[in-house]
Amino acid sequence: QVQLVESGGGLVQPGGSLRLSCAASGKIFSINTMGWYRQATGKQREKVATITSGGSTNFADSVKGRFTISRDNTKRTAYLQMNSLKPEDTAVYYCYAQLIATILSGESGYWGQGTQVTVSS
Repeated sequence: QVQLVESGGGLVQPGGSLRLSCAASGKIFSINTMGWYRQATGKQREKVATITSGGSTNFADSVKGRFTISRDNTKRTAYLQMNSLKPEDTAVYYCYAQLIATILSGESGYWGQGTQVTVSS
């Protein structure tokens, strides 16, 4: 059973920073892409940032220059550093991982349970 557990969400003032973590656990053979998505109330889920196993990154235009994504492959953990936060960044942030659970299985996508980020004064 694969699990993705997020942590680090919370309430922060505009201009502040937060760091989200996503730890993958369970039966995992290899992890390809890890990433973060977010869903604000009444809106569709959108991609925020992704990072491949080789370290290539991709960001939504709305967060470029403010957010960074990194990962520690030995810990099977991805991080999202969010700086200069704006009220429009308020959303539930979900961790996503494309991984192979066993050497006999194909690649599948997994989601975390989500963590709330609220940017408000």
